[in-house]
Amino acid sequence: MHLKCLRRIKDDEGWIRKLLDEADNERMHLMTFIYIAKPNWFERAVVFIAQMIFVVMYLIMYAISARTAHRFVGYLEEEAVISYNHYLEEIDSGRIPNCPAPAIAKQYWKLAANATLRDVVIAVRQDEVDHRDVNHYLADKLSMGEKIIQDVKLETKA
Repeated sequence: MHLKCLRRIKDDEGWIRKLLDEADNERMHLMTFIYIAKPNWFERAVVFIAQMIFVVMYLIMYAISARTAHRFVGYLEEEAVISYNHYLEEIDSGRIPNCPAPAIAKQYWKLAANATLRDVVIAVRQDEVDHRDVNHYLADKLSMGEKIIQDVKLETKA
């Protein structure tokens, strides 16, 4: 999007900031769950390889059709919401311990001092709902060829 706006010498209408905010939020999800899961080197390598593959494939998809790319991410986020619902069920049933929330999560989502994993999952699930809605909205607007800045919420996490 940034490169396209530079080529056309036009304003990005707030897209880049919103998408960068979403990327930063997703980074916080990853950082939080690294503190919780404490992955070993192999698991980290798998995540790294998956990220590399996704970034290349997504870049190609975005170059071909930004609308399709945003729709795809919207669907991924829908699946993430479902996954976090299952995660909450596992915590509530006692199959996953409801450990204390890491400090990074308490600070980022402004959770209570006694926040638990369940509180973190609820906060992350809400982020995924927001990401889902934004990406489907962007895909819809791209389909209609409309300006997006007027309607996209440009708030950022404080």
